[in-house]
Amino acid sequence: MTDRELMFDLTEPLPPGPLVNADLAPTGIGQRTWNVWHIASLWIGMSVCIPTYMLAASMIAAGMNWWQSLVAILLGNMIVLVPLVISAHAGTRYGIPFPVFARAAFGTRGAHIPSLLRAVVACGWFGIQTWIGGLAINALLGILWPPWGALGGEWRFMGYGLPYFLSFLLFWAINLYFVLAGTESIKWLETLSAPFLIITGLALLGWAAGKVGGIGTILERADALRPATARASFFGVFVPWVTAMVGYWATLSLNIPDFTRYAKSQRDQAVGQALGLLTTMPLFAFIGVAVTSATVMLYGRAIWNPVDLLARLTAESRSPLLGIVAMVAILVATLTTNIAANIVAPANGFANLAPRRVSFKLGGLIAAAIGILIFPWKLLDMYQAWLITYSGLLGAVGGVIMCDYLVIRRGVLSLRDLYTAGGTYTYLGGVNRHAVVALVAGIVVALAGLAHPGLRFLFDGAWFSATIVSFGVYWFLMRNAECGMESRAVSKTPPDIPQSAVRIPHSLSAEASPR
Repeated sequence: MTDRELMFDLTEPLPPGPLVNADLAPTGIGQRTWNVWHIASLWIGMSVCIPTYMLAASMIAAGMNWWQSLVAILLGNMIVLVPLVISAHAGTRYGIPFPVFARAAFGTRGAHIPSLLRAVVACGWFGIQTWIGGLAINALLGILWPPWGALGGEWRFMGYGLPYFLSFLLFWAINLYFVLAGTESIKWLETLSAPFLIITGLALLGWAAGKVGGIGTILERADALRPATARASFFGVFVPWVTAMVGYWATLSLNIPDFTRYAKSQRDQAVGQALGLLTTMPLFAFIGVAVTSATVMLYGRAIWNPVDLLARLTAESRSPLLGIVAMVAILVATLTTNIAANIVAPANGFANLAPRRVSFKLGGLIAAAIGILIFPWKLLDMYQAWLITYSGLLGAVGGVIMCDYLVIRRGVLSLRDLYTAGGTYTYLGGVNRHAVVALVAGIVVALAGLAHPGLRFLFDGAWFSATIVSFGVYWFLMRNAECGMESRAVSKTPPDIPQSAVRIPHSLSAEASPR
């Protein structure tokens, strides 16, 4: 039995109802066309961004050396790859987005809790990344037209002049174009950008090595990046940062079905994710460390922000072309991260709130508007706090969903009931209270680490503590539950017999990915 034959769909059309629209409906087998390279490109596009480049900077400032910071990044990514592949499995097998997948564990109404938790975080990061992209546009326009920086005169809002906000809104509009263009545009944006981003990063590394005498020289001087006041306890720094690295992609470990619902097979999604994530993140963090170490030798101080470094190189070379290419690279890197990681999830999450009235595109517009209203330029200094706090919250969600899919249902869902009011996943009033209790338990345990120094490890390892507790509590509460368990009987069906073979009417089919 091939991987392709174990992918399920519907034999009859979904009737119109309060739980379905064209964007939330399962993708047909013929629409699942993303291969290994498409999935890997997705992760390359999301991983290559300014925060990734600067990740090691925060770790080194906290007390780690350069190679310890890279180990923390790789280990965190290897850990988060596990829930990523598990959640992705459901998306690939059933063609469903994350809010629909969450209905199995939380109920048809209860699914709003995890999908909105994910959406709120994404809106915050969307605003931050859009502001960063706006900074690159501001620098680019300043190179092309020097009077640009003088627009607005002395006018300021929250410390920033008119050119900053015009650049922010311009990059915001570019993001919005891809939201309105749909899934196909996102696929091709990520696929075409991946080689360009890799070449650009390696070119920057080559410049640094050539300027100071090779990679060996750079690494010998890398310890100079570590401040003398750095924290002494290795594990006191390492564990929180591994947690932060898990939290970096804990958001995607939930809503990755939004993309893998288009994957050709389980092999394509699993290998593609491993290939794209486990190589790109450490590589670009290393490039950040190496290039910054070179700036210490060249300029006498560390320049961690690539925008500042590239602006300086442009000024020194007096080459507008270099500045244009550099800022375009930063724009593309920020755009590919923002579209995939921060707009698709809230768009589907808001659509799930009212499928009859809110489409994917309208949900994306709502998310984009929130990205402006949160004043993202004020969130940049909360970087690590965001990662650690929300990794704990989302770890609790992930624990419930992984337990439900792996242990309780053994990978078997009733596809039609996910879209049916009064079906298997209605539970009591549309909410699985066991899932909510387990979610709260996981969050409370993670936050208990703030109550006493002796419990600090619970907060420092927030994703781990929240995931383990919510997983265990959910299993304990659901092991003898009957409500919502009707689909478990299907697991007795031999694994080589498909649950169904498919036909989805055009009126209710999700947007097809390119063939």
